[in-house]
Amino acid sequence: MPHRLRYRVFYTTRQKIVTSALALIVLTAAVVWAVDRATTPEDRSCAPGVERPAGSTECIGVNGDGHTFGVPTLAKAAAAIARENKTLRPDTYATVALLLPLSSPDPGTRIKVLHEIQGAYAYQWRANHASNDQTPKIRLVLANTGRNNAQWKPVVERLKAMTGAPDRLRAVSGVATSSTPVREAVTALTKAGIAVVGTTITADDLANGPGRTPFPGLARVSPTNGDEARALAHFGKVDAAKALLVQDTRSGDHYTDTLKAAFATSLKGAPYEPQLFTSPPDPTDEGTTANTFRQITHLICDTRAETVFFAGRHTQLRQFINALGHRGCAERRFTVLTGDEGSYLGADGRLDRDALKARLTVRFASLAHPDAWTPAPGRPVPAAGGSTTDYNRFLADLTAAEAEPALQDGQAIVAYDAMATAVHAIRQATGEGRHYPALADVPTQWPQVKGSLRVRGASGWICLDNHGNPYDKAVPIVELAPDGSQRFVQLAWPEGRPPAADCLPPKRD
Repeated sequence: MPHRLRYRVFYTTRQKIVTSALALIVLTAAVVWAVDRATTPEDRSCAPGVERPAGSTECIGVNGDGHTFGVPTLAKAAAAIARENKTLRPDTYATVALLLPLSSPDPGTRIKVLHEIQGAYAYQWRANHASNDQTPKIRLVLANTGRNNAQWKPVVERLKAMTGAPDRLRAVSGVATSSTPVREAVTALTKAGIAVVGTTITADDLANGPGRTPFPGLARVSPTNGDEARALAHFGKVDAAKALLVQDTRSGDHYTDTLKAAFATSLKGAPYEPQLFTSPPDPTDEGTTANTFRQITHLICDTRAETVFFAGRHTQLRQFINALGHRGCAERRFTVLTGDEGSYLGADGRLDRDALKARLTVRFASLAHPDAWTPAPGRPVPAAGGSTTDYNRFLADLTAAEAEPALQDGQAIVAYDAMATAVHAIRQATGEGRHYPALADVPTQWPQVKGSLRVRGASGWICLDNHGNPYDKAVPIVELAPDGSQRFVQLAWPEGRPPAADCLPPKRD
């Protein structure tokens, strides 16, 4: 039988009303919470100017206040840039953005990115503290385009919005990969009238030239793949009858496409057709190409080749070297020649160091090297094209800025030179009595960066032709040592010799 007290307490009319009211309140709150979640956008911000796009965990955008974009190794460099930026007074500076895939998961790319940031910051320090108080001062910001530069569109839109006050963006540097997303980003930036200075882009078709200006306002401090191939040819004196080309068939990668075209030109008359492989859509993936290279090494042993030109990205290059180091014809000596992607190999933990001891020499056209302008017995510094003084200035700036990059891969050196070129153009375009230049006046400076107005870079003289391309830029030939270190061999030149002392590009027919 039900307890009378329980019945009176829990089942009175008053209690039923109270219980119903409480239930209604709870239900209403739940509905309001659900509606609020459905109508209020999720907060995807990471920092001022940076957020996670829908469907992505990467922090994408532009920031100069110390944000690391989720990459802890960038913390020290980002903090240094933020400290320098905080010293700048309003209306006294112009902004340069460093456009890079900062949050790439690829270990080699992360090292490259860090070194580029360190090099760019070192020149920001020089521009603001060791240039006789020239104006404008320079603010540096980091622009993250994400893995494989896939998120370039929102970043470019943000940069375009920064051309007015208070940022006054006047140039974009970085731009380090010869890929389709980078090509599209450069197209959008230059069409918006923003000057762009490429650091390590080398694809021949990511450049302006006679009769074609797809990227108005683009300048580069690195030689093209064609120039690298010509410099290698002048250096190596390769006998085409004893040479072979191994090349990637995947199209759309402007670095690989133009490198294999340049190598094919150098190998006219070679008796063998190229050996082919196909890299994954993301060339930093391992894929199955290692199996293909095992077969290619058998075919190479069937030829009379002594020199192998390799046109492909660094992951596949490493796989190829590992396979060639265990070839069946171990008694034969081979030399592998490739482009600047070879600079990744020294830091690649998956490179088989024993392969480099198996009568195998790996040499590549580097974009810069710390020993290139250091005199050594039997290796004097050229009288033109660069100097020890210019390189030592770079070292002094690294020390003063407390930047400590590894220099063997050349990334910090090239990024420093690109920043120097951007600052040169910004200040040359600043009219007398003005604090900063008009946006449109900066990209018009490139045809005058030559002769006595050249940029005396740490990697060599930067003398631009009328299309923004470096003329006869020094190309360090580097050899990969068995311990993974990168040994400087000698400087080579696209024209076969250093430029004249006046560094004025000749007229081309």
